[in-house]
Amino acid sequence: MAKVVILTGAGISAESGIRTFRASDGLWEEHRIMDVATPEGFARDPALVHRFYNARRAAARAAQPNPAHLALAELEADPGHEVLVVTQNVDDLHERAGSQNVIHMHGSLFGALCHACDHRWPAPEAMQPQDTCPGCGRKATRPDIVWFNEMPYQMDRIIRELEAADLFVSIGTSGNVYPAAGFVQDAAMCGVETLELNLDRSAGSEMFDTSRQGPASVLVPQWVRERLGSR
Repeated sequence: MAKVVILTGAGISAESGIRTFRASDGLWEEHRIMDVATPEGFARDPALVHRFYNARRAAARAAQPNPAHLALAELEADPGHEVLVVTQNVDDLHERAGSQNVIHMHGSLFGALCHACDHRWPAPEAMQPQDTCPGCGRKATRPDIVWFNEMPYQMDRIIRELEAADLFVSIGTSGNVYPAAGFVQDAAMCGVETLELNLDRSAGSEMFDTSRQGPASVLVPQWVRERLGSR
């Protein structure tokens, strides 16, 4: 059985209509990234941050998985492959496509977190600053999202899985955001084969054994067909 670790980024969800941000202009859906994606921004204006993520949550619910998401679920269902999807995305499109073995290293729009006691629970449709934590009762609720300057989730497990993989595949990522941008180096140091599937060459393309360019909705189903036909 081939053990495959797949990293997915904004490029795979963009083809389902979910907007990405561009760090070069410092804006994310017309907001400064530092205002809506940092603990400091939340401390300054929690109402703004909740409104921002409420809108993103609604947009994610309205989006549908595309052929790339569906193809990865098909690969996971194949008995010849053990697949782990590590996603930087905070939507649930992988799960709705049928993938079951998914790590959301940057959290999820559909989770709520108490920053006083670390209790977690499913997020309601809309969150607001006056919401109380069901665990401790304090008004300390925030989206369960990993913001800039915070540590991504399950990093120890991700590194273990990378080190034990036969193949590491990066799909729809810029190669600019660490620690995910360093996964290809972690894999290569352990002798793991590496493949990039991206709309354009990423910042770290030269570190991959193979790099293919094109839309995820085209490249990923094509690659999965190759994998399933190779047995």
